[in-house]
Amino acid sequence: MSYLNSVTLVGFVGADPEQRQARNNGSKFTVLSVATQRSWKTAEDEWAFKTEWHRVCIFRPRLADHVATAIKKGTHVLVEGELVSSTYERPNGKSKKSATTKITSWTIRADIVRKLDRGEPQPETVASASDASGQAPESSEEIHY
Repeated sequence: MSYLNSVTLVGFVGADPEQRQARNNGSKFTVLSVATQRSWKTAEDEWAFKTEWHRVCIFRPRLADHVATAIKKGTHVLVEGELVSSTYERPNGKSKKSATTKITSWTIRADIVRKLDRGEPQPETVASASDASGQAPESSEEIHY
């Protein structure tokens, strides 16, 4: 029997990516927050929406550096990776039965992060520059890793 741990998200970045450094080995990684949204019709025939926020960690050095510099808040992205859980204990001030509360958080460990083209027209300056040279400008949307 085989198992699969694979996640694909398409959403918008909620804040500029943050570069951090691991405590145990000092390696750099990048963290970003991606929002996805689902919608449905209620019993009253009105649309309802729910936004989910996903924490994405990028440990691959070249990809982490590229995401930190090229991805900004509001960027439409596709993220592929795997789901990772972390469990930790937090002191519980309200309950007398238990001194700590176990908390499990879920993170996506990304292997691929791609900017998605939203079909926005190129600015006039870029379009006129490409016409003058006879060549199309290079796209910065492609991330090769």
